[in-house]
Amino acid sequence: MMPEHHRLRVASNGRYLERADGSPFFYLGDTAWHLCYALTRDEMDQYLQNRAAKGFTVVQTILVRGFKDVDRPNAQGDMPFVDNDPTRPNEAYFEHVDHLVARAAELGLFVGLLPSWGNKWRYSPYSTPGIFRPDSAESYGQFLAERYRGKPVIWILGGDRNVLNDDEMKIIEGFARGLRDGGAEGEQLITFHPYGPGRSSDRLHAAEWLDFNMCQTSHAAHDYDNGLFIDHDYALSPAKPTLDAEPRYENLPVGFYNKHCAGYDRFDDYDVRQAAYWALLAGACGHVYGDNSVWQMCKPGVNPVHLDATVPWHEAVDHPGAFQMRHVRRLFETRPFHQLVPEQGCILDGPGGGGGKVRVARAADRSFAIAYSPRGEQFTLKMDIVEARRVRASWFDPRYGMTTPFCTSLPLPMQTFTPPTHGRGRDWVLLLDDDDKQLPLPGLEAQA
Repeated sequence: MMPEHHRLRVASNGRYLERADGSPFFYLGDTAWHLCYALTRDEMDQYLQNRAAKGFTVVQTILVRGFKDVDRPNAQGDMPFVDNDPTRPNEAYFEHVDHLVARAAELGLFVGLLPSWGNKWRYSPYSTPGIFRPDSAESYGQFLAERYRGKPVIWILGGDRNVLNDDEMKIIEGFARGLRDGGAEGEQLITFHPYGPGRSSDRLHAAEWLDFNMCQTSHAAHDYDNGLFIDHDYALSPAKPTLDAEPRYENLPVGFYNKHCAGYDRFDDYDVRQAAYWALLAGACGHVYGDNSVWQMCKPGVNPVHLDATVPWHEAVDHPGAFQMRHVRRLFETRPFHQLVPEQGCILDGPGGGGGKVRVARAADRSFAIAYSPRGEQFTLKMDIVEARRVRASWFDPRYGMTTPFCTSLPLPMQTFTPPTHGRGRDWVLLLDDDDKQLPLPGLEAQA
């Protein structure tokens, strides 16, 4: 039987994930696609310790790789299958994965495992040949479920591809059926990582095996409102949790797949903060961060470098955006974040689109609300989003994780808020709280 702390489930309202004891689980993921085969075991340990220390709760990685280095062995010199046959898993290869899963468990991390990257099950003249059929996908899924039964694993099907026809659907259903049949029913969650920009919900929302949705808002431009994808999924019935599993990566060339954009600038820590707060205040159950060097575990001169990655992975893990994701989680966990409901209708004035778009969510019981101003621009709210004898207002700095309370007042019909600074990279989070509840203010103790 799976240990309680290793088991996740979908909450009864279909809006968030929770542990077996009923406590809400904040999915803060890191994109580490090449982790399980590019790194040695000592390097795996270094990476996992870094991510655990920064507050991540999930690391996402691929078991059967894609990309141009598809036929390279892992850091131990092993391939996943004997003779590239998915019905013949290579024991030595999966012992390496065992180490990853075990070390993650020791550090309190879940591993989001992709059984395969998409080009190994999609059949296209533009990609490497697929190796999976419905029967081999089911056999492989059953092997994985049996091997990692009772472990803190989340299964992520797809791998940057969408299901386009019935034949492909049969392969995906084969993976899912094998995972369900090989493991204890419902012990490990299953989701789907789509091609971007795209949503798992477009074709799979009603699938019985799909526990929660993922979208990929991708890497096309600055200020791309990923909250619109979350808005879409949040409105679906039946309700299922959703999150952005691949927004813009830190230090990735902007719009790299548009050839006319050669010579581009790069996404920075502001871009990844903006994506995180927009998604969460639109109703996401968590968020996934990515870095251009970390997803591929870049080792210049050792492994192939994709998308102009120049910083070694062991340096890139400490880029500013990775530190700032800890502040995201900390802020939301100081409040019952699972009670949040998107509330754009309370915005009376302020940026309603573009890079400065303000997003707001409130607690279901109206005991608190959170607003995000990406450019630090002024906005006006209807104040009935918080029902309290007195309302405490504070500014949270998402760059450094510090909070400054600035006003406690009687209820007002509306109020205008002007963040401390404004401009690109000067984003601010407004916290409105029932003062009687004295909800914690993240980082305040460090100001004393």
